[in-house]
Amino acid sequence: MTDVFTLLSFPKSRAFSSYGSPYIEVSTQESHSPPRKTPRLDRDLDSASASRSRGHVIKQEDESAGPIVITISGLQSTSIGQIPAKFDPFIPSCLVHSQATHVYDKEFALVKRSIRLLLTNNSHEKLPGTYERIFNACRTVVSVAQKGEGLYENLKIEVERCNNELARVLKGDTRNGVEWLVALVEASEWYEKRVNILESLLAYLDRGYMHEKVDLSSIRTLCYSQFSLQIFGNSDIAQKIRAGIDDWIIWERKNRAVHAHREVLPKFIARLQHHGQYDEIFESYLVSVTFDFYSSESTDLSKSLTAQDFLLHCEGRRNEEIRRAKDVMPRSSWLVIQGTTDRALLSGRLEWLVKDGKFCTSDALGVAIDFRLVFTALAPLIEQRKEKELERMYQLFVTVDGKKVLLEGFKLCIQGTTRKIVTDVDQDDQMVERLLEFKAFAERLVADAFATPKSPRNTANVDQEDIRDAMIVDTPPIVKKPNKDFKYALSDAFQRGFRSRRNKPAELLAKHLDKALRKGQQGKKDADFEKELDAVLGLYRFTEDKDVFRTFYHRALAKRLLLEKSASDDIEKSLLKKLKELYDSEFGMGDHMFNDLALSRDTMRDYNEHRQRLGDAPESQNLTAMVLQRSFWPFAARTHVAGLLPPNMETELLKYTAFYKGKHQGHKLDWYHSLGTATLRARFDTGAKELSVSLHQAAVLLLFNNEMDISFKDIKNAIPLEDSELRRTLQSLACGKKRVLKKQPVGKNVNDGDVFSFNSDFTDPGYRVHINSIQVKETPEESKKTQSLIESDRKHVLDAAIVRIMKARKEMKNEDLKTATIDAVKNHFVPDVEMIKQRIGELVDQEYIKRSETDMNTFLYVA
Repeated sequence: MTDVFTLLSFPKSRAFSSYGSPYIEVSTQESHSPPRKTPRLDRDLDSASASRSRGHVIKQEDESAGPIVITISGLQSTSIGQIPAKFDPFIPSCLVHSQATHVYDKEFALVKRSIRLLLTNNSHEKLPGTYERIFNACRTVVSVAQKGEGLYENLKIEVERCNNELARVLKGDTRNGVEWLVALVEASEWYEKRVNILESLLAYLDRGYMHEKVDLSSIRTLCYSQFSLQIFGNSDIAQKIRAGIDDWIIWERKNRAVHAHREVLPKFIARLQHHGQYDEIFESYLVSVTFDFYSSESTDLSKSLTAQDFLLHCEGRRNEEIRRAKDVMPRSSWLVIQGTTDRALLSGRLEWLVKDGKFCTSDALGVAIDFRLVFTALAPLIEQRKEKELERMYQLFVTVDGKKVLLEGFKLCIQGTTRKIVTDVDQDDQMVERLLEFKAFAERLVADAFATPKSPRNTANVDQEDIRDAMIVDTPPIVKKPNKDFKYALSDAFQRGFRSRRNKPAELLAKHLDKALRKGQQGKKDADFEKELDAVLGLYRFTEDKDVFRTFYHRALAKRLLLEKSASDDIEKSLLKKLKELYDSEFGMGDHMFNDLALSRDTMRDYNEHRQRLGDAPESQNLTAMVLQRSFWPFAARTHVAGLLPPNMETELLKYTAFYKGKHQGHKLDWYHSLGTATLRARFDTGAKELSVSLHQAAVLLLFNNEMDISFKDIKNAIPLEDSELRRTLQSLACGKKRVLKKQPVGKNVNDGDVFSFNSDFTDPGYRVHINSIQVKETPEESKKTQSLIESDRKHVLDAAIVRIMKARKEMKNEDLKTATIDAVKNHFVPDVEMIKQRIGELVDQEYIKRSETDMNTFLYVA
């Protein structure tokens, strides 16, 4: 018999008239009447007879008739297997009634038997046919016999039976803990392989029959849903799964080692993910177990460990969980487990880790401040400058929403440390250096340790998962963004710490700058030296005693300029410009000081030219005089002391005075000798030297031109200096490092009975010898005088501010006047409330203002 493929290979033939099928149905899309069935006769075998039978007419020549639909009835199963894959004779819209139903029953039984064997575990019976035979049988049952519904119902029964058997075996497995998970993994892997085979063999059922039924699931969905329901949904099996997870995770956490059967966990997790059960069965349960475990551990350890050791323990546990998660779990669970660990360990412990204990004190304004001085973990880390540990502490606190607690503790700790440094009177000499070091450390914390990782500007080529992973590993993040809250807290803490001691920090800052500007760069780069000066100005910003800093800086600047001790005029001018533009406009007085020096040099040049024209220029001495405007220089006028200088020096000063007044009539000159210097030539046994000394030192040394030994009393009678100043001058000449005088008896102090003599044995490697003058340095007495002057100036400033405010307002309440006065002078200093009350009382007595007759708490301006 000719097969269908051969017949259909000749489109112009009348092949269907000779095919041995009892019926042939032919229809076109143009005709809506049912096809007619005509018995095939022997006389119709010839090609001519085809036109005589209307039921057999095929209009192939007329292409406009549309496609022809052909259904062949009575096709044997063996013939179907011979049809190429490119052609499928089955058309779902046509119904076929088989005359050989026993053949389809055989095919149905074959497929049914195959499903049973495939879904029977540990079955050694072979399949009843090859894969191709079973595939073709399924196609026949579904496509030809139209028994897809029955086959689907049988499949459901077999899947349910298989899963029930798997559940029975798993529940009866005698292994415990992690070892039982091995059995579950093996069962899952076996089941998944069988489902894959079924899906391939029953492709016609899956994609033909079940695909057209909207209410039916695919073979994979059916099998996996039954597995999830009967295996993962079984309470006994779920309990065994949790027991296996507990056995693994608790053992590893208690022993802090790798479990012997850990390798089964990734496989187990892979099976859960394959069935879509990972989140519900594994991750959610592990999160619950993790939280309970570490919450209990946190409670126990917080009672036995110190806060710092507890923090180290938390960090270690966190790293363990991260490593374990990376080894076992998918990436999506890493942050979940880390966050759960952090919350369990630190919840309820944040306050204890940061601070503990309280007491209240008051700042300089009388405002109560709550200081927590006993820091249990934060303060020791800051005190020991452990930046990495503090960075990890910050990361721990951020993960449990504890940044606010850490911020408060950080602020109080910085404030307390600053307060401790500022109030340490015994180490005043190192106050500024300690503050600079501590501030630099605190700023690094804010910039690096207490910073939030963020993605870089150009994230096109950056893996976002790598950025996220940087938060849970020790590698540094790609970019860090400083936390503004910590930045503001740092500034506020330093400012509050400075309030704990008035005036002194500002004074020491000015003196520190004086030392730095005297020494100069000393080999440092310009940028580095400028950065050091800016760091000191950064501390100046925190002090509220701006007038104290300005006064001491002004005095130090004057001495550096007059004594030519400044390392660089350019650096001096640059620093003055910053102070004037960024902090206080009154620092503009420095410009006037430089102008006075320039004018003085011009005047001295004119004076020397004038002496040369007169032929009166001295050969052995050369006068240099600086004429300064009293309003711009911080020196009080001193009365000229007669007899202090040798006659030839006095004569020279008188000549200069006459010359100056000849050019500037009406100007008055008051000589300030304490800052003057002189250069003397001295002859020692080792040779001649030039001594650079102060005018006071020069006056003392010139006495030894006539006498070799002079007592203290004789020196005091010869030089009209104050007793304390004379003693300091003699001390610098006879008790310092460079002793050009000898003192008997030997000692560091100058007493009334001491006798001084010229030291002819003096030696020094240099020809020019500079002898430091003690009186040039700031003495405690001068510092006290300066402080008294500042307090006096403050009274005048307050008086002027109060009068100015009352003149503008005419009438004010007492509290409003105090507040307005503080606001008016805050750029110079922050006054005590008691001081303002005193100044108000003084102004009432002086009748600048008066109290209201109707309300004693109200002040009125007196015009």
